[in-house]
Parts: sequence; C-alpha cells; structure tokens
Amino acid sequence: MDGDQDRTGASAAIARLTRGPACALIIAFGLAACRAEAPPAQVDAGWQTLQPALLERTEVAAAAAGNRIVIAGGFEKPGETVASVEIYDIEADRFSRGPDLPVPVNHAMAVSAGSDVYVLGGYPVDAMVDPTDRAWRLAGDSWEELPRMPEGRAAAGAAAIGNRIYVAGGVGPRGLADKTLVFDIGARTWSTAPGMPTPREHLGVAAHGDLLYAAGGRAPQNLAALEVFDPGTGGWSRLEDMPTARGGLAAAATENGLIVAVGGEAETTFEEAEAYDIAGKNWSRLPDLPTPRHGLGVVTVGDRLFVTAGGPEPGFAFSNANEALDLSSYE
Repeated sequence: MDGDQDRTGASAAIARLTRGPACALIIAFGLAACRAEAPPAQVDAGWQTLQPALLERTEVAAAAAGNRIVIAGGFEKPGETVASVEIYDIEADRFSRGPDLPVPVNHAMAVSAGSDVYVLGGYPVDAMVDPTDRAWRLAGDSWEELPRMPEGRAAAGAAAIGNRIYVAGGVGPRGLADKTLVFDIGARTWSTAPGMPTPREHLGVAAHGDLLYAAGGRAPQNLAALEVFDPGTGGWSRLEDMPTARGGLAAAATENGLIVAVGGEAETTFEEAEAYDIAGKNWSRLPDLPTPRHGLGVVTVGDRLFVTAGGPEPGFAFSNANEALDLSSYE
C-alpha cells in the first residue's frame, strides 16, 4: 500500500476557474436513518469541512448522481473488507446508509452514467489478491448484478463517456493490467480496448467530453504520468506530467474543463490538490487538502469538488472526513 517515490511538487499559480452548470442527474435511493444535524461548516483555505461520514474507512469506491454521492465498500478498522454503502445528500449535508453491496470489496471502482451508479471489480477478500470480475448497478434501493467483466480488475479507475463505461489501469489477474475494459450500457456487453502506455495501479481516472484521462498511480514507484485515451481512434497519448508524482490518489473532471487530482501516499499522505486545464494544457495548484489521505473518494458535482473517506496515514488508516472545495470561487 506504500509508494516508493518521494513527493515532488511545483507551486504554479492557481488557474482561473469558471462556473459550470449544475449536474442534472437524478437517482432514487432507499435511505435509512441519518446522523444528527451537522454543525456549521468550517472553511480552511477555501475547503469546507462537511458532515463526516457514518463509517471510518479507506480504499472506497465513490460516484455522484444528482445531488447524492454514493460511497461503497473499502476497508474498515482494523482492516476488514466491507460491503457497506453510504449516501451523502449534498443539499442536506447528511449521510444515510444505503443498500449493502452484494459482496464485500475493497479497491473497487465506481462510476455514474445517466441516473445510475455502477460499482466494478475490486478485491473481494482482505488479502488483496485475485481481483474480482463482478460488476453491479444500483437501481433504486437494490443492486443488480451485471455481466461479468472480461477479467478481474482492482485498484483501477473508471469513467463514463456517452453510453459506455471505461475501466483503465489497475491490477488484473496477471499483475498490472494491459487492457482497458469497456462496458456498453445499452447492449450490456463487455469488450476491451488498448491499455494505457504506462501500466499502473492506484491511479486517478476521469472523463471530459469524449476523452478519458488517467493521472498518476504507481508501478511500483509513484508516477506523475497524465495520459489521455480517445475512444474514437482507440489511441492513447501523453500529456504534461502532474507536478506531484503519487499513487493512491483519485481524480474527477469538472464541467468547465479541469481534471482535478487529489491525495495519495508515499512515506506520508499527500495534501496536494492539482488541476489540469484541458484547454490551456497546463497544471496548477489548488488549496491543499485539509485532511491529507489516500484511498479516498473524489467526485465533482457542478462546480464543487467533494473528497470523502480515505486513510490519513500510509497503509491501513481510516477516516470519515468529508470536505469540499468550491471551484467557482477562484479568480
């Protein structure tokens, strides 16, 4: 779980971030009892400290649908793999329990497409061997099992483009994965596409427009690589490296054209939050994450970035921290 490469960084100026329209996705969940009302949010260099999650865990899968964020699976103390699902209501600043996954998994991938949330792969046991090829869709208040992936996959990243879901990087049945897995939502079939030029796991993956972006990761050293996949041509290309090489991070895309990479681990956990401007083709430094951690859930909803759970120390460490950064406030 530890990276081998020392942290590197660059203090670039914060790029101008413009406000994008709010996400219009909607999903219905069966919600259980909630926590008590949250205290007033605290602000740390632009970050808001929100209502903490119900559970302390790491190596979670997270995806947003409408004004709700789903956090699934991962490790809980003292390192047990769980099937637990929590749903965060952004407007109410409140967590509720959702329907458990059919099986416990850690290092799984989550993605939203249309009004649905999908959880894919992961390790089904605590030993982190033999990644599963199983996949599920959250429909209402229950999980539907999907056709199995072409191979098991864990510690990868996933994002949706149109009616297809792409699973890139990670660990397959024979080590670092050399294929990108593609799920056609309408046909309910899987296929494969070329793998990224730099095979790696514990990376961040996000989609914007018609392109898929893969940031950081390790193999086994921490990497700064940023690569982009064009499903139209089936080819990958290399973009400008991240300022900070790291694995154990997560990534998300904003509607106004940023790929945001957050967290990670080496000898310690990373506080860096960095944004790649797709149009400008350059990286900039955002305010540091108040609670540095790895194995965290990172999603964007409209112009807000949400970071939930993760390990505050390298290896087996657990948190229920929930923080958000409003990207529209930067000029």
